Amino acid sequence: MVVFEVISSRTQTAPAGVTGSSRPAVALAGALRLGFRPIADRLPERYALSLLRAALDTGARLLRPDPTVTIVELDDLADESNGLLPGEWVLPAEPGDGAILYLHGGGFASGSPSTHRAITGRLAADTGLPVLVPDYRLAPEHPFPAAFEDGLDAYRWLLDQGIPSSKIVVVGDSSGGHLAAAVVGEACRLGLPSPAGVVLFSPWVDLSCELSALGDRECRDPFISPELAQHFGRLYVGDEDWSDPRLSLLDLAGLDLPPFLVQVGGIESLRAEAEHLAEALTDAGTSCELQVWPGQMHVFQFFNRLLPEAGAAMTEAAGFVRSRVEAADEALDELAEAVDEIFEEILDEAA
Repeated sequence: MVVFEVISSRTQTAPAGVTGSSRPAVALAGALRLGFRPIADRLPERYALSLLRAALDTGARLLRPDPTVTIVELDDLADESNGLLPGEWVLPAEPGDGAILYLHGGGFASGSPSTHRAITGRLAADTGLPVLVPDYRLAPEHPFPAAFEDGLDAYRWLLDQGIPSSKIVVVGDSSGGHLAAAVVGEACRLGLPSPAGVVLFSPWVDLSCELSALGDRECRDPFISPELAQHFGRLYVGDEDWSDPRLSLLDLAGLDLPPFLVQVGGIESLRAEAEHLAEALTDAGTSCELQVWPGQMHVFQFFNRLLPEAGAAMTEAAGFVRSRVEAADEALDELAEAVDEIFEEILDEAA
């Protein structure tokens, strides 16, 4: 049985079962720690962007999406997209009522809908919901707030299509997790209808990487160093104010936010950031479940067809998504029953 730590409302528990990580997970983390990270650490910053983009493109070719889903480019829906930015729908065999908005990671400077199909395909297959993945603009060609604005526009577009906010869940990984949380926070500030929930995979919370630098000293991240992450943070923020609330996720605390599920690997440097965000949200009264998966690296959910822990994490995430969407159905049923009772009372009094 795969085990993770659940940290919610400052209460930590561990389900019964085998602790630690599987042999494939240990082998993968070890290979990256000995292979990818030493190269990334020694590479001049001017080559870092090319390395990250090449790594994601290569991974996309090796990690195939769930075979039951269908990919539909938004360009193929020109008559229906109504000006939406480029991207794609990832459709399950029988799409249900609702939608997932997925904002991909890649340090704000790499990645695309196609690089993350291993995750979006699994989400679509496990939840039965269509997944919208916008191809948002990337830094350094398009620094902040370009990607953020594209993500917010994608959420607005879903609402314009008549999809109730109570049936939309916003999901993102790494830098896409930052965008997902920032978009939901801005929706609250602007008075837009709030989505049903938010799922964050290894979210990049602190773009200055101060927290992750401390975490990396305790547990060396097998994939990426805080120093390299800082480089991409600077590419994204550009000349803007780092204290902008759309960049500072801890400013979300105090907003009327929907429930959050945050998953993070136990050996990644961003673990401290995820814990800090979960604590801030919980202290402010937002429902936030933090799952720490021992022995797992950054966005290990990519490997959901290879690692048992990654498959289990995706199952957990799909369960959260379904529960939030089904909660909307239950609320509507309760409202309908209440209205029926009121009309019955009125008819009885009239009689």
